[in-house]
Amino acid sequence: MPAVPGTAGEQWDAVVIGGGVSGLVAARDLAAGGLRTLVLEGRATAGGAVGRHELAGLTLDSGAESFATRGGAVAELARELGLSARVTPPEPRGAWVQLPQGAGPLPRAGVLGIPTTPWAPDVRRTVGLLGALRASADRVLPAGWGDREHDGSPVTLGALVRRRMGGRVLERLVRPVVAGVHAADPDDIAVDAVSPGLRAALADRGSLAGAVRSLRAAVPAGSAVAGFDGGLHVLVDALLADLAGRGARARTGSRAVEVRRAADVLGAAAPGTDAASAGADPTAMAPFEVVVEDAHGTTSVVRADRLVVATPAAVDLLRDVAPGLADVALDPGAEVTLVTLVLDAPALDSAPRGTGVLVSPATQGVRAKALTHATAKWAWLARAAGAGRHVVRLSYGMAGDGPAPNALADDELVAVALRDASVLLGTPLGQDQLVASARVAWSQSLPRPSVAHREAVARVRAAASTVPGLAVCGAWVAGNGLASVVPDARAAARSLSSPQ
Repeated sequence: MPAVPGTAGEQWDAVVIGGGVSGLVAARDLAAGGLRTLVLEGRATAGGAVGRHELAGLTLDSGAESFATRGGAVAELARELGLSARVTPPEPRGAWVQLPQGAGPLPRAGVLGIPTTPWAPDVRRTVGLLGALRASADRVLPAGWGDREHDGSPVTLGALVRRRMGGRVLERLVRPVVAGVHAADPDDIAVDAVSPGLRAALADRGSLAGAVRSLRAAVPAGSAVAGFDGGLHVLVDALLADLAGRGARARTGSRAVEVRRAADVLGAAAPGTDAASAGADPTAMAPFEVVVEDAHGTTSVVRADRLVVATPAAVDLLRDVAPGLADVALDPGAEVTLVTLVLDAPALDSAPRGTGVLVSPATQGVRAKALTHATAKWAWLARAAGAGRHVVRLSYGMAGDGPAPNALADDELVAVALRDASVLLGTPLGQDQLVASARVAWSQSLPRPSVAHREAVARVRAAASTVPGLAVCGAWVAGNGLASVVPDARAAARSLSSPQ
């Protein structure tokens, strides 16, 4: 039953809707500023796309397992949470790409598969002599050429790479990387959404390869990605502990179903109407009321002076609060299924495909879009697993693919994953080597960073900015990955730190 308007409810200084990493980071900063803060998370556990599960005696990441080091925002958060000593780079084994014509190495020096040196041996092996020759034309093309359409609008990442470096670099390097990282097609996504600064660097450096080199030079020394000893999920544990230590609460199994302005509840004519004109004492009111439904269907109301919405449901929740959202449609995100296999397979001790394999969408006979050889990638996990035992994760699903992997029964999906892993790792793997398996389905965790999605996000941000005390954050607005999510969440918290 819906909560009755005007019903007395809990009073907080700040409420955060969404208990993923973004919501937890925003809540932590609000609480650090002395605000009584409540986090509402509809799922049974906090963390969003950063989760954990137990498999064959190992505690493993059930979602994201690494973060980009660019910008240093995640490392700084880790320092504040006392986790610096646990930040660890992956093993320097490199990764591979599976193409219709076979497997080849991904360039060790590149961004989203775009190489810094087309004639590097690993690049030439994968794109071939003709591909390297065509990519070299990038050096002599005019600076900034190819980064805009005829009407002046920015091109997609796919169009930029195709124009500057040719089809082989796009099809054999960039498309598999983008499919694996963003569950999207490079022809559908905006350059600035997935590689901020790339177009500006292109104009400055005069070539796409030069632009990539300059972006990589700005990354801290060492690997461009990192993780935590014990798994990325230790970050969620640390955030929850920090929140509890500051008197904040993270309430799971509590789904926000409606957001209202207090003036609306008291019968004001329109959002923004002075509460005093509705016959109420404005000093005794909180601007926002959130209707919350628990796991049993019982509803309640929480009130707050400040509200952070860190969930893709923001558009629906805020339609009656922030003007201009009536026809906004965000990208629904890809339906991604992760299958984790624990295998007794000493043949994998040599890490035959490095830390993992990304799959070209044109590859026949393989349904996975990516494979991570987790025990080859993370030394801490290899130690925990022991000699001869390996953890392999396969990812299924891309934007537009539909829920086909989710339609398979567990045993059918595991059989598919074993076949795919055998092909991608170049090593026969069978049921007799399988120690344990698990499947985890994620929805709305990977919004496709298309031009249309970015325009929708801009409208949401603009609408939210007109409402005092309201902020939005999360991967759905900031972009995928902790390197984007963390600074955006902290900015949202800062915007609400001043007295309301």
